Amino acid sequence: MALVNPFLLPTKTHFALPVSPPPSKQILLWTSPSSSFSFNLNKGLSSSRRKHAGYLPATADVKTASTLLDVEEDQKVLVGPSSEQERRGERELAAYDWKEEWYPLYLTKNVPDDAPLGLTVFDKNLVLFKDGNDQFQCYEDRCPHRLAKLSEGQLIDGRLECLYHGWQFEGEGKCVKIPQLPADAKIPRSACVKTYEVRDSQGVIWVWMSPKVPPNVSKIPWFENFARPGFQDVSTTHELPYDHSILLENLMDPAHIPISHDRTDWTAKREDAQPLLFEVTERTDRGFAGWWGREKDGTKPNFLRFEAPCVLQNNREIVDKNGEINYFSGLFLCRPTGQGKSMLIVRFGGTKRSPIVKLFPQWYFHQNASKVFEQDMGFLSSQNEILLKEKVPTKELYLNLKSSDTWVAEYRKWMDKVGHGMPYHFGHNTISLPKEPAVIEHAPAGLIAGLSASSPAKGGIGTMHAPNLANRYFRHVIHCKGCRTAVKAFQTWKNALSAVVVALAALAILVTGRQWKAILLASAALCSVGVYACSTAVALNTTNFIRTHRRL
Repeated sequence: MALVNPFLLPTKTHFALPVSPPPSKQILLWTSPSSSFSFNLNKGLSSSRRKHAGYLPATADVKTASTLLDVEEDQKVLVGPSSEQERRGERELAAYDWKEEWYPLYLTKNVPDDAPLGLTVFDKNLVLFKDGNDQFQCYEDRCPHRLAKLSEGQLIDGRLECLYHGWQFEGEGKCVKIPQLPADAKIPRSACVKTYEVRDSQGVIWVWMSPKVPPNVSKIPWFENFARPGFQDVSTTHELPYDHSILLENLMDPAHIPISHDRTDWTAKREDAQPLLFEVTERTDRGFAGWWGREKDGTKPNFLRFEAPCVLQNNREIVDKNGEINYFSGLFLCRPTGQGKSMLIVRFGGTKRSPIVKLFPQWYFHQNASKVFEQDMGFLSSQNEILLKEKVPTKELYLNLKSSDTWVAEYRKWMDKVGHGMPYHFGHNTISLPKEPAVIEHAPAGLIAGLSASSPAKGGIGTMHAPNLANRYFRHVIHCKGCRTAVKAFQTWKNALSAVVVALAALAILVTGRQWKAILLASAALCSVGVYACSTAVALNTTNFIRTHRRL
């Protein structure tokens, strides 16, 4: 994935916006037991910092003056209010209902042909499958009989069968078979499942979550660059153990790439960490957009757009020496899958590709993308936990810089406007906590990380196939037909070559001629190299990335 990244900064596209400071507060500075004075910081410090600054021991007047100057200097680098309403402390609300939106469910090419697929949007469980007419159907993942998950069932002649008692459903959720029903009895009309409208658009399955309001097809996102002639992309899917809002924040943050993803490929180098330029050109009830670039370049060639409910794209146009415009895009479709969980569809592409890209198989870019998300996993899962523990808006916790965090602040301020229409939200000035506690997953560290690196299940216990969000196989490979096929092929070749090595070694022992012994042993050695290569390829696709400085 990193090789086709069209942006100035590496593999993932990220963007961030500075947060506006908190409301005016009075801070008391004690200079002696009998005298004190106060001053207005006017949105100066966060709550945690006010705790430390609230009462200071007696100091020289020059230190007090220095403190005032420091606060003033802070305001020059931190993100401030973006509207007059925000300056006055007024909240702007927009009409919003999270159910009346289209959510990205899955890449079309990865939907199984012969089995149902269980998915979630926030706390709603869905089951997606292809019926007998090769049409996509989406039901509530709950059998009306005894609430068993239909995604644990099977497809029989295009009908979805619950494997608990064998009830079968088709079309618009109608029950067409109940094995236990008497022959002369009719199937109850209430024996049907709730359905959801789905559409296939530009290689992605989208679901409309409102069962009452008719689908608004005009809300399905359309990505112009992906429809251009000659446009090619590399698309991957990743299941991640942190909230979708934190995931979007991370993807909006280009400033962290040189540090967190240092040397992941040749585009990410920590010495390239630097101030960035941002220009917000659009703010609406459905999102925001703007340009960004590196300060030292003095230009803002990258265009970012966030659109409700969870679509982020970063586009760039490059004119070649012949005057031809080449279009590049990084697209991130982030689906909330429950508190503390999310699923991401990543699509990098362009109308022009480097010839080097053709030298690498698709699975190589997919495993590299997995590595990138694993590099951030520990930071983001802990961020998720802190937000839930602190129970305050992000402006009380974040120090958003104008030169790195602009998009993050814009996103959290947008959530202030629409958060009332979400199951929960963490805005810049407001929050509404989830009713259900998050299931927090942490990236393994230390000795555990070392074990996990060789046995991908979290904590190094279990197998490659253990259902755990810290396991790369579970987070990506099971969602990708290409990578599953590649892993199976490498495992088959590894087993076959291992058998050949044993056979050749046995023959080398049995034969008497030196020449034949040499040929057989050389062949066994070559096959051993093949076994090693296959093992390495399997490990690349299934083993978590571990930062070496965290090993014990």
